[in-house]
Amino acid sequence: MLTIAIANQKGGVGKTTTAINMATAMAATGWRTLLIDLDPQGNASTGLGVDASEREMSSYDLLVEQAPIEDTVVQTGIPGLEIVPATVDLSGAEVELVSVEERTTRLKSALASHGGHDVCFIDCPPSLGLLTLNALCAADTLLVPLQCEFFALEGLSQLLKTVEQVQQRLNPSLGIIGVVLTMFDRRNRLTDEVSEEVRDCLGSLVFDTVIPRNVRLSEAPSHGLPALVYDHSCLGSRAYIALARELIGRFPPERQAA
Repeated sequence: MLTIAIANQKGGVGKTTTAINMATAMAATGWRTLLIDLDPQGNASTGLGVDASEREMSSYDLLVEQAPIEDTVVQTGIPGLEIVPATVDLSGAEVELVSVEERTTRLKSALASHGGHDVCFIDCPPSLGLLTLNALCAADTLLVPLQCEFFALEGLSQLLKTVEQVQQRLNPSLGIIGVVLTMFDRRNRLTDEVSEEVRDCLGSLVFDTVIPRNVRLSEAPSHGLPALVYDHSCLGSRAYIALARELIGRFPPERQAA
């Protein structure tokens, strides 16, 4: 199973929207896909129509109680896509894990023996705390959504420093599969300036595909649906389909088929 963490410590950059729609796109192309909701807000869960409060197990149980991952997985309404949902209990996990041995590798241990999926996405919270560290330790690679705004590169440099520390101390094999520009608005001159600056700094690490500002992308979660299902022909959906195609093209050759 290829495990991809979707992370950026800045909120409101499109992490959850990216996680939901990339997972849906991968499932639609035949990949057995798992999405782990590691954000206490639980937006990835509700965005896929899953009410975590009705479930006995969640990502909290996976991390803190060390429940088997098979007991926490829930089938979504999307064929081939399952989720480990999050509840508000997860907000206390950071404090509870502080005194625990191997507190940064709980998720890695949970996924180590799991072979029921081809690809796993982890939707991280907007912080660089223990939950995100668990995701970075468990992941093979990192996908970074980056909003086209003035402070984008400042936040990105913080994240890249954290990734470097994780590589040195906890997960030497962690890679960065790419940076995706989100909330792209061609009518806004600043958007183009930020895009050029990011591409100058990071080069080919930045995906060619950009995710536009799109009303349908914003509406879809309120219906408990990914945008790809809510309106598959909108600009946002088409962008995520293109991004999924580009993402698969960056997988190692042996992983490029589901």
